[in-house]
Amino acid sequence: MKATGLGMWLNTLLLALREIRRNLLRSFLTILGIVIGVAAVITMVTVGNGATQAVQDQITSLGTNLLQVRPGQRLGPGGSGGAPAFRAADAEAIAAQVSGVRAVAPQAQAGGTAVYGARNWSTVGYGTTNAYFETGNWTLAAGRLFEPAEERAGASVCVIGATVRRELFGTADPIGERIRLRQMSCEVIGVLASKGQAAMGMDQDDVVVLPIATMHRRITGNVNVGTLLVSMNDGADAERVKAELTRLLRERRKLAAGEENNFNVLDTAQLAQALSGTTAVMTMLLGAVAAVSLLVGGIGIMNIMLVSVTERTREIGIRLAIGALGHEVLLQFLIEAVVLAALGGLVGVALATVASLALTRVMQVPFLFDTGINLASFAFAALIGVVFGYFPARRAARLDPIEALRHE
Repeated sequence: MKATGLGMWLNTLLLALREIRRNLLRSFLTILGIVIGVAAVITMVTVGNGATQAVQDQITSLGTNLLQVRPGQRLGPGGSGGAPAFRAADAEAIAAQVSGVRAVAPQAQAGGTAVYGARNWSTVGYGTTNAYFETGNWTLAAGRLFEPAEERAGASVCVIGATVRRELFGTADPIGERIRLRQMSCEVIGVLASKGQAAMGMDQDDVVVLPIATMHRRITGNVNVGTLLVSMNDGADAERVKAELTRLLRERRKLAAGEENNFNVLDTAQLAQALSGTTAVMTMLLGAVAAVSLLVGGIGIMNIMLVSVTERTREIGIRLAIGALGHEVLLQFLIEAVVLAALGGLVGVALATVASLALTRVMQVPFLFDTGINLASFAFAALIGVVFGYFPARRAARLDPIEALRHE
């Protein structure tokens, strides 16, 4: 019985493949909707997952467990709203009085043109301390960081990013050379390893880092600090750290009990979670829209199978007349529909892999192969073959042999 049943299934499959091969162009056009649908769903989800991972990586590159504290009640340009700037002493107070903090770096910023010989490059200068490199997870590609004496004295030394090195020095060694930033000259003592773009599109490697005393005395002419970078210990309670930090800064900025904070605290972990959630939702929406084309492909299969039943009415009548059972005819047409859909699914998976590789390379996001979505899309394509192939197959199985034999 088992052998007979298996033989029937193999025979039915061979009949279905023979019929598909007999009309290759029509079969190809039939599965085209399935191919496009499967490829679109997988590609959208794969690229979306890569974009989500890229956002998380870019946020992480800003620093581990990092809080960014800025004057004003909101983020962005003009967000300070006239609120007083911080001082370097604020960073020292946070490091000394807030538990769970690993490092705190004051950051004063000024844009300008860096010049070396005949080459120049518009960049951003950061005045800070060695804690800046710890809070931002920076590593040195060459050279060294600031000496304590250089930080105290405001020495004319600087550490440059990979972009500044490339634009000013090309492949030459910049260590020991002097560059000019605005009106001051400084010696390059270190080169930072490349980190690439941040989440907002900013080139993190386009920086010249100076001791904060040097920035204040030689460039800005004041002691203002625009940002405090606070790196928390691994496992620290972020909410507790933010509460302690907020309480301390309110005291130092002499804010009364009823006054609102004139500073804001940005948790990069929360930012990463929010941006990742947004990209994940967009991925789901794009995948759902792409899945509609799978239904369109299923309708195409049903249409062609109905045409096939009409064309082969006489053949079906002969099979029924010589003893074929109705469920055998139904199975033949159903398998034919499922084979078409499954072939479309396989081609769609292959096409999606190629398209995903190309798009992730163009978009510069990681390629993350998702086994689950590939298997689910292929299974859904086969299911569509069953669902949309059943009605034409049932119609074929219910044909009256006598009427079918009369069909021309």
